[in-house]
Amino acid sequence: MDNQQPQWGRKRPSSPEDLLAALLKKIKDSFEGGQNRGNKPPDDGSSGSGSSGGKGMGLGIGKILLVVGALILFNLVSSSFYTINPGEKGVILRLGKYYKTTDSGLNFKIPLIDDLYKVDVKTIRKQEFGFRTRLPGQKTIFEKRGYQTESLMLTGDKNVIDMSWIVQYKVRDPVRFLFKVRNVPQAVRDVSERAIRRVVGNQDFDYALTNREIIESSTAIELQKIMDYYQSGVKIVTVKLQDVNPPDAVKPAFNEVNEADQDMKRLVNEAEATYNKVIPRARGEAKKIVEEAKGYAVQRINLARGEAVRFTDILKQYKLARQVTRRRMYLETMQNILPKVGAVYVLDKDQRSLLPFMNIGRGPLASGLRAGGK
Repeated sequence: MDNQQPQWGRKRPSSPEDLLAALLKKIKDSFEGGQNRGNKPPDDGSSGSGSSGGKGMGLGIGKILLVVGALILFNLVSSSFYTINPGEKGVILRLGKYYKTTDSGLNFKIPLIDDLYKVDVKTIRKQEFGFRTRLPGQKTIFEKRGYQTESLMLTGDKNVIDMSWIVQYKVRDPVRFLFKVRNVPQAVRDVSERAIRRVVGNQDFDYALTNREIIESSTAIELQKIMDYYQSGVKIVTVKLQDVNPPDAVKPAFNEVNEADQDMKRLVNEAEATYNKVIPRARGEAKKIVEEAKGYAVQRINLARGEAVRFTDILKQYKLARQVTRRRMYLETMQNILPKVGAVYVLDKDQRSLLPFMNIGRGPLASGLRAGGK
């Protein structure tokens, strides 16, 4: 239908710009036509000339009013339709009061009655503390000079720590974002400083240096809670600590403390390694000794019980035949003793010197005695 030709052989305007250009051209033509008609000589007398001039002027004013009315109508019609881009929300106020929220796409509103506010609900907004990004890119350039008032804060043990962090948030409720808080970015900034200073102020210096994740999560939770209380309509995406350092004035002393702490940890680790090496070995040796003692005790007890039973049996035999049993005990005893004797000496009470007898522990005689004893 847009490509069809009208009866007078001209194309219809295909866009608002073409329509506006056509209207302006008509206005120009009307003024030019009126001037040309005013320059034509009159057919009759002076009365005829005045009558035709007044008629032409009235016709020109009527065309101007018609064109102005067409422009106003076109403006009203064009302002009745609006487009919401992806990732945006449209908030409509009717006579100054909230009416509805529209999604992305082509929508309609009543001109001169409805007011439209577009809110980006997809973009992640960011607030920087303790530094500013001067030149973003692969090699981002940051500026920290002049922002010490934001980054310096007091810990629970009355030490000063230097922290730089960012807060990322996005719009969750566009109506509250527009009308509940006058300046949402400034509110996020003020509440973020309050929340992180309270969290850090409840911890000591060493804890704040070594527990970034806990500080980040605690700050994000508290920040979201306060912003919900203010009905700001924002959602805290993340709180990320960039740098956590002692102030520049005490960095040398802090580095010495860190070195001493590292040395202490190294010595502790070495001591633990030695402990893990020596203590299990000592425990094993102790367990071995205990087990050997238990085995020796069992052996001695069993041996003592066996000797006691043997003595009881010998006693019974001794009571039955004393001489025979005594003789047998003597021979068995000598059989066990004589093989261990290296030399035998026989002493005469009337002789003062030792009389060597014979070496019965060695040679054929000793072998014969052992055989005869068996």
